[in-house]
Amino acid sequence: MRLEEPQRDRAIALARDIDAERHISEANDAYAVHAFTHAEVPWPRLHLDDVSGIPFLKDILGVDLYQLRSRVRAETGDLFAATCHAMPDYEAYNTDRLGFGRPTFVQADNTAAPIEVAQACESTVALDTIGAHAQSGGGLVIHPYMGIEAVWHLAQVAHQHSGQRIQVLAPPPPITWFANDKCDLTEVTIAVAGRNAAVESRIATDGASLAADLTALAQRHDRVALKMGRCASAMGNHIWEASAVRAMGLEALQTDVNAVLTQKEWQPGERVLAVAWETATASPSTQLWIPPLGHGEPVLNGVYEQLLEGDEKVFLGSIPSRLGADVDRELARISLCIATVFQHLGYVGRCSFDFIVVDGTLKITECNGRWGGTSTPMHLMDRLFPSGRPFYRAQDYVDKALVGRSFADLAGALDDMLYDARTGEGRLVLYNVGCLPRFGKFDVIIMGDDLDACTEVVEQEIPTRLARLS
Repeated sequence: MRLEEPQRDRAIALARDIDAERHISEANDAYAVHAFTHAEVPWPRLHLDDVSGIPFLKDILGVDLYQLRSRVRAETGDLFAATCHAMPDYEAYNTDRLGFGRPTFVQADNTAAPIEVAQACESTVALDTIGAHAQSGGGLVIHPYMGIEAVWHLAQVAHQHSGQRIQVLAPPPPITWFANDKCDLTEVTIAVAGRNAAVESRIATDGASLAADLTALAQRHDRVALKMGRCASAMGNHIWEASAVRAMGLEALQTDVNAVLTQKEWQPGERVLAVAWETATASPSTQLWIPPLGHGEPVLNGVYEQLLEGDEKVFLGSIPSRLGADVDRELARISLCIATVFQHLGYVGRCSFDFIVVDGTLKITECNGRWGGTSTPMHLMDRLFPSGRPFYRAQDYVDKALVGRSFADLAGALDDMLYDARTGEGRLVLYNVGCLPRFGKFDVIIMGDDLDACTEVVEQEIPTRLARLS
């Protein structure tokens, strides 16, 4: 799908207005020497999943071991880096069973926090490996999880070390943080798609104003919430029942609000959203690729329904959209409008938008200006099925009985259920398995005719197979 010219022109005009006020392009210029300029550069790529720029991800079980997700993007001639140790049995699975080539693993010295992969790649041994590949390839592209400052600093260090040109396939930090900020996203959405395309919300920079905003919203909605601007998923949300807000009074609510802000490590002057917490019938997500400006328009790669858990809607996984062609088209239109704004502010690479459906109306809730829990399995499936993805369900799976088990143990238990690219047989694909030995946790893609068939596999067949390991 492509935007109609009037919609595209409005998005470009909005980008100009934002840039005139916020000077994002000027701020991006500080990173221009390492900016990704063209998709056809034939250099090796260094893939790394450094999530350290996102607040509170450290609270997710085993997040410091998610780094091996970057293997999903790597192929022969590439590198993928992590501070955790390699898993030879998982690597053999990717190479032999999935046919994902033979990239080089870079063991990054864990001199910083485990999730700070980019900084760890500046250690001597890792940098020597990275520099050697840059020299043999005539240059190098760093393809990170997210365009945080540490990645761009690594590009500079790798350039100085190797003498070769280093590009970063991600947006520079100024536009990275603009795209990931829920306050900025709300304002852009309203400008390109109207107020009905965003949940009712107010933006404030202090506890007193936020308490007043929540009180006002509580007169019209059953639940209200605070949303921190830069947190992923549910990590920055706090929800109140509207009846409790009305009962406690403004002074007591402000005390509550200030406590939440402290817990969320809020900095004075930082913008925060007070929102109506709507009851949704679905939570769709759009997955896009944004090329460098001048090399094509943003591309919609897929529309998905998110699998969410609990009142705060914690992300569990995803399935391809079953919402119908009309809904998918409107999701695509809104997403492409916003992505066009981002592209003209310097955004490059993977991007996704989360929505909810409320009384038949689409409302945007979040931008993920990075790779994520839906785009990673989508990309994996695109590599396995370049002519078109089958229906699948992607999700994490946790079984305490798997603690201490190896990937070989897991693969052996599931054996004939695992998809084999050599034969085209099998229904399961495994990834994000770094957490398996310590937490009994891994991610799995289940292929089937429909959601019921996939659900039966994940709720009955997989547990039955894994029970044999105990």
